Amino acid sequence: MGLTLTYSLERYSADTDAEAYIRDFRRADYFLTFCRQCQNYGRRYGCPPFDYNPLSLIGDFHKVRIIGVKIIPDSKQLPLEAVNDLMEPITKDLNEELLEMEKSLNGLAFGFVGTCPYCNGLRCARIDGEPCRHPDKVRPSLEAFGFDMVKTAKDLLGLDIQWSKGDYIPEYLVLVCGVFFRNSDA
Repeated sequence: MGLTLTYSLERYSADTDAEAYIRDFRRADYFLTFCRQCQNYGRRYGCPPFDYNPLSLIGDFHKVRIIGVKIIPDSKQLPLEAVNDLMEPITKDLNEELLEMEKSLNGLAFGFVGTCPYCNGLRCARIDGEPCRHPDKVRPSLEAFGFDMVKTAKDLLGLDIQWSKGDYIPEYLVLVCGVFFRNSDA
């Protein structure tokens, strides 16, 4: 794109009860309607539909650590086309951090929607019915499991998510991810 993409980051986190988070922040049927409209639906290993019940993976955890990152571009007039270039290095670093946290907490990490940060632009193997190239690294997003990211960001992190109103990236972007874990692991 040719733009110099400089920015500042603000980090937020909150631990909450997993059962309450599932009860109060998950609206799977509602959010899956949006997933079905996305070009990645059924075409990425981190996206639904899944060949398992999502609640079966998270139902035994006691806590959730929600992590938010506010990305504030230095330029106030970045075109929307720059959003992936801006977010890619940040999501890649956060994914690695999440995997480390997953390991240290003996939990289950949830990353971000969009392109896989591990296949370097290759077509997802799911499209061709092949196994994931990086099953040790690819994680679904909280959205893919039906969690409300606007409510999560606002209620747990005190962050408002902004949306673009035109051809430019908003004043800031917010990434929300997390790790489910058991009490004794924190």
